[in-house]
Amino acid sequence: MTALQRFYQWVIDSPPLLKIKPPISDLGAFLSTHTIDSSHTYNGNPRLGFLYQHLCEQVIEASPDYSVKYDEIQINVEGRTLGAIDFILEKENNQKLQHWEVAIKFYLLHEQTWFGPNSHDQLDKKLDRMLTHQLGMSSSTAFVEQYPEIDVDSKHLLMQGRLYTNPFLDQKVPTECLGYDINSSQVNGFWCYQNQAHLITDVLYPLTKEQWAAGTDDFTCEPITEFGDRFVHGQTKSGQFWFVMPQSWPHG
Repeated sequence: MTALQRFYQWVIDSPPLLKIKPPISDLGAFLSTHTIDSSHTYNGNPRLGFLYQHLCEQVIEASPDYSVKYDEIQINVEGRTLGAIDFILEKENNQKLQHWEVAIKFYLLHEQTWFGPNSHDQLDKKLDRMLTHQLGMSSSTAFVEQYPEIDVDSKHLLMQGRLYTNPFLDQKVPTECLGYDINSSQVNGFWCYQNQAHLITDVLYPLTKEQWAAGTDDFTCEPITEFGDRFVHGQTKSGQFWFVMPQSWPHG
């Protein structure tokens, strides 16, 4: 199985970071027996979020009940870009349109806040922006004026990923974010500081960005032995995911 096939299967199988409560959604409505074959390639923007969006599109397109009517719709106001809408989907049986935003995120718990490896990114801030700005775009004046033919019936947010705790610190794990319950099944990664890394009992192997979600079963590469001045994301042979962070994180 290729890394893309593993990632695709992970997208299908993994629950979202937050429990379903509209507009928080999952991909359950689109599930089919479709898989991508080993020759499937992705040549778009190499950032993980764009690859994830591509795989979500593959899942949706394989559904007999939905089709992607529009994707990456740019919204402009007086020459500047307000933003882009990920997907407008059409439900086949009634032609109703749905606005979907999708995101894959990895957050580490530090002092009751979920920070991204880049600490400017935080779960509460990201969720708030997705709910207000991103989902709000399809009912904005600019959108209605630019695309009067698109009448959105419902809005949906899919956030998948993984949440990481530090087993070497005394942490109380939050159970909700902005009134949405956290899926405890997704709090399944670990993180530590570089000066705690010696406490990890299993060998860590490096992951490429496209392996962050689904991991790897290829352990022929050299294990991680040095950490440098940046974070490292690795996996053990048993499938445990670890971030090892610089001592200055999340403040530097």
